[in-house]
Formats: sequence, structure tokens, C-alpha cells
Amino acid sequence: MANFTKSHVPRFSAEVYQNPYLPDGGREVHAIVTVTATGGGTTGGRPVSAGGAGGPDAGVVIMVDCSGSMDYPPAKMRGAREATAAAIDTVRDGVGFAVVAGTHRATEIYPGGGRLAVAGATTRAEAREALRKLSAGGGTAIGTWLRLTARLLSSAGAGIRHALLLTDGRNEHESPQELRAALDACFGSFTCDARGVGTDWEVKEVTAIASALLGTADIVADPAGLTADFTRMTEKAMGKEVADVVLRLWTPLGAEAVFVKQVAPTVEDLTGRRRESGPRSGDYPTGSWGDESRDYHLCLRVPAAAVGQEMLAGRVSLIISAPDGPASATPPQPLSQGLVRAVWTDDAVASTSINPQVAHYTGQAELAHVIQQGLDARKSGDTDGATAKLGRAVQLARASGNEATVKLLAKVVDVVDAATGTVRLKAKVAEADEMTLETRSTKTIRVKK
Repeated sequence: MANFTKSHVPRFSAEVYQNPYLPDGGREVHAIVTVTATGGGTTGGRPVSAGGAGGPDAGVVIMVDCSGSMDYPPAKMRGAREATAAAIDTVRDGVGFAVVAGTHRATEIYPGGGRLAVAGATTRAEAREALRKLSAGGGTAIGTWLRLTARLLSSAGAGIRHALLLTDGRNEHESPQELRAALDACFGSFTCDARGVGTDWEVKEVTAIASALLGTADIVADPAGLTADFTRMTEKAMGKEVADVVLRLWTPLGAEAVFVKQVAPTVEDLTGRRRESGPRSGDYPTGSWGDESRDYHLCLRVPAAAVGQEMLAGRVSLIISAPDGPASATPPQPLSQGLVRAVWTDDAVASTSINPQVAHYTGQAELAHVIQQGLDARKSGDTDGATAKLGRAVQLARASGNEATVKLLAKVVDVVDAATGTVRLKAKVAEADEMTLETRSTKTIRVKK
């Protein structure tokens, strides 16, 4: 393991957990890579990105749903104004910020003119006054909000580029293809945390937006909770110190990546986001970092070999990705590296042992999957399928110690026996409880050391 530091960049470390032993002819290698960044986020230094020079050190755009439904009840619009004001108060001095009102089109509420304001006492006061203009009326076309946000953030040249998105309804005024095209166009431009307020929005839609833009998604069922949630999100965004970090995976000749998934703090499949970065090397985006730790599950397929052989199956590096354009003459220096090994043995005990971290996160990934399957089955009227899947979810959550998910599941099913996954579907389930379980189904817990 090697660690490298730069001015105002967190120190990164990469720890690899695996059972390297394979049986004669075995080909699949699994490993958990724990990436930890320390020393950033509280330094007060200028955030670092591959391209950032000039402009504010960071930029934040808050997108507020102002469609007609935000007036039903009026507490939603009032809560949105108060939450946006609280977020602006949390933005650090010197950070660029803007507020976008979203309906079937996107409108700059503050500061206007296709730019970001620079946070300070005067601009915060002006922004709070401008929030009075936020009123409900019109439709919902989230893709237009995202495209305007991308233009605003790119114009500022900020190192860290973050957005907060609040919606209360479904994206009814543009097609799914239009939203997908907007997400593809915005990928890499900024990170977006998305929140659904109330219970009239579509969970899969909001979580897909957050997933595509490497952010978080959650439900705020009661508008009264928006201010606290927006404050927490903005504080977290202000703690980011380095942007555009990628996990670079190199594999030797004959080896390949089967999948790469983030498994903590949430499950996120990065396999399809690979971007080739050199011979036998590919980059997987991880977004912006402050003081934090994340876990990644790698599955590599290596050439079959005989007992006694050993090889380097893969090398994982953390890299600040370069902006699009001509390749730099100097390759980027890894922030940290970790090695994945493969060793062939005839010791059946060694080759069949599953590393505890790999086992834990395999279970957590299955937990997220069966919750989604169970809720989908419940919505379609498949009682038996829903009972079986949600029962398996209870079993996995209890076995892994994921108590937060156990509590959420208990609002949807009556648990008869957690150890065997025996449950009964509740006859009546509050819509907010079902949506909370679905939204938070990908949240995981760290493996018990």
C-alpha cells in the first residue's frame, strides 16, 4: 500500500481484504477494497480538481420544485423556502451558489445572468429576499433543471461542483428518454443529492437521478424536516476537498473485471460506468471526497492456473481524473494503491474459505436487491413473492446487524421468526413507510471487525 499527499488533498489509503486462494483451475477472485480519506474536509484549504483554476473554490446550486403540487399542502412550499434559506446560510464564504426554480422549465431565481453569486453576508441576504419569488405553478421537467445547473456550475470553474434537488412529484412533462439524456449530459459536471418531499413522487425516478450523478437520495415525508435535511446536506458538501476522483483498476494480460461495486455506505454498481484509461486499465467514477471511508467490491476473472502458481490479479489506484482534452505528458500520481492477488492451492479449506468482508457485503448487496424485488412484488399484487423476498430481507438484515433496515422492514411486515425469514405482510402500510424502505434499501453497514 502506498500513500501520497498533495496540498489540501486528503490522505488516501486503500486496504484490500480477500482470500487469495483458488482451487486448481479456479478463475474468479473477489476482494473488498476499503478506501479512506483523512486530513481533508476540515483544513479550510481550496478544493482540488483536475481542471479547477480561478473562480470560486466550490459551487452549489439548489434546485427547488415549484410545480403546482408544491402548494398542496402549502407547508411544502413554505418548507422548501425555509430549507433553501438554511442551506444558503450554511454555504461557506467564497463558495459560488445559485437557486433554480424548477417547473416545466428552469428559472434562475438568484443571482440570475447565467452565473453564480459568491457567498458572503450581502449575497446571502439578497438570496433570502429572492426566495420570496418562489411560488408554485406549472409542471415538472427535471431534465431542464439539471441542464441549467450544469451550465451554471461549469461557468464558474469551481473545483467542487454540487447540487441539491428537491421535488414532490413525478417528472410528467418530459419523457424518460429526455431525462436520461439530461443525466448523461450532466454526468461528471456535478454531484447531485436528491430529496423527495411528501409521498407523491416516484422513488425509482429520484434514486436514479442521485445514482446517475453520484449523489444521495432520501425521503423527507414531513416538510417540517426539510430545513434540518438541507442543512446536513450542505454541511457535507462543504466538507468535500477533492473532486473527480476515480478508482483505476489495472488487470494483467488475460485477466478482466467482472464487476466493480461500491458497497458502503450504499450499494452502487459502477461496472457499466467504466472508462478505458490505458492498456488493460479502466477508471470507475467515485465523485468528490472529504474525510470519509467507502468500501468497494471487486470481482476479477483471471486465467486458470495450476496448483503452486501465483499472480497479481489486479492493481487498484485512486486517481484525480484529468479533464477531457489532450492527454497530459505527465501521468497522474496515484493517491493510494492496493493489490489483489491470486494463489492456486490444493488445500480445500483455504480455497473454499470466504473472506468475512466479502461475505458481509455480498449479503448486503443481496439485501438491497431482495427489498426492491419484494416491494415490486407487493405493488403488483404478488403476495407470495413479496412475502418470500421481504422475509429473506429480514433474515439478511438481522444476520448482518443492519438494525436500521430491520426497523424499516418491521413497518411493512410482521416478523414471525427473523432467523428463518418467516414474515407476514401487513394488511395496511403507511405510504411514507413503504417509500422510506425503498429509498433507503441500498444503505449498508460496515462489516464488524
